[in-house]
Amino acid sequence: MSTIRSTPLRTKLLAYAALVVFVVIAVYPVLRILTISLRPGDQLLSKSLAIIPDGATLSNYRELLTETLFLKWLVNSLIVSFVVTITGVALASTAGYAMSRYRFVGRGSLMSGLLVTQMFPATMLLLPLYVVLINMKLLDSYVGISIIYTATALPFCVWQMKGYYDTIPIALEEAARIDGATPFQAFRRVIFPLAAPALVITALFSFMTAWNEYVVANVVLQSIERFTLPLGLKLFQGQMTTQWGLYAAGSLIVSIPVVVLFLVLSRYLISGMTLGSVKG
Repeated sequence: MSTIRSTPLRTKLLAYAALVVFVVIAVYPVLRILTISLRPGDQLLSKSLAIIPDGATLSNYRELLTETLFLKWLVNSLIVSFVVTITGVALASTAGYAMSRYRFVGRGSLMSGLLVTQMFPATMLLLPLYVVLINMKLLDSYVGISIIYTATALPFCVWQMKGYYDTIPIALEEAARIDGATPFQAFRRVIFPLAAPALVITALFSFMTAWNEYVVANVVLQSIERFTLPLGLKLFQGQMTTQWGLYAAGSLIVSIPVVVLFLVLSRYLISGMTLGSVKG
């Protein structure tokens, strides 16, 4: 009996030990970046393993926020990411619903086309997108970069929303229609609230697409004042030297909005996907 009881305990201990190892692997690089951001000057390498280095200072953060265009780049990234997130959620939620509930000519081809677009990286589309933006006079603009990011994220978001709508019983909409609701009212008041977990994932994917992207932004955005954060941070890396202190400080600040967003929406990501739409 004791052997049987000790086996699950040993398994749990091994599982916890493995989790601790993975946590250390994930957290250690972040702690090293924090250390570099607190070091005086541009010292990258050091034999010390202390998280708070000798002579720790906030001068890198002070210089980053007051002597560079970092705050301007931060605002630019927030604007573009917000526009892409709102547009992506609005289009994906409605397009996914149409794909799930309605049967129309070309539906299968349209869905297949959206799926095929996911096979090609955005870098393959840089040249045609560049030409299109020039013809539309949207090069080096927030509108142009927002259109590209939305178009890049939308196919995946539509497929995701369509799949989630398929799991919601159509009987709920039929009951709402019997009670006198219009198709739009049934969607807005019944289906849309139930799709909150999928909407959250769509919003996160759209936000991350715009927040972290570098390659497309490097081609579309040409004015330093319009740079997003990835482009701005790249400026700290020169041909002869790199401002590691500013680079590390900026990297930590850039990660804060993403972490906060995940913490705020974690309850939808963890528990929402497991909830059924009908009880009893």
